[in-house]
Order: sequence, then structure tokens, then C-alpha cells
Amino acid sequence: MNNPLQLKSLYHISLVCRSVEKSLDFNQHVLGFFTIRRLGSFDFDDAWLFGYGIRIHLLQSENPESMPKISEINPKDNHISFQVRLRPTLPPNYPIQYFHREIVKNRG
Repeated sequence: MNNPLQLKSLYHISLVCRSVEKSLDFNQHVLGFFTIRRLGSFDFDDAWLFGYGIRIHLLQSENPESMPKISEINPKDNHISFQVRLRPTLPPNYPIQYFHREIVKNRG
């Protein structure tokens, strides 16, 4: 395999948020991520999380009101997907949508 940049692995995913505080709460209490030390060299509102071998960098939008409001899940848009063993039971305080799809191998 040609690897001129000598890539080893994915380091993190950055997500621009309307509210870092709300996104942090969701990622911690619904998805089970935990906060990790933020880099001191950044001079903006952000948070770092880790879980399931993934680092997530939450970034506060400079203009949150201009961000599109997402009212339904679009599987053809940017997203992160997790594989689970059982259909999840979500806390009642988080009225979010989710897709449940079975992974079918060798669809042909």
C-alpha cells in the first residue's frame, strides 16, 4: 500500500456545534464519552472527548444561529455511526431519532 504521508491512524474528529455545553452533555451522558485534557494552545471555546477508541474535538460555532437546524437524520449527510449489540434505550430527556439497521454482509 502506498502511504507517502506515513499515516498511522485517525487522531480525532472535529465537530462544530451550536453549543459545546449541550454537545458535551449529550456525548457524555448518552453516548458514554468522557472528557480529556484540552490543549492549552487553543484560544477558543472547545472540549475534547474520548471513548471507544475515538477522540472527538467539539468546537463552538462562531455564529451558532447561522448553522442549519437538523430536524431529521439524513444517512447521506456527514455523521458518525456506532455499532451496538442491542437496540438502545435512550434517556427520556433526549428525544432524539436514531436508525436501527442490520448489517448484512455480501449483499452482492
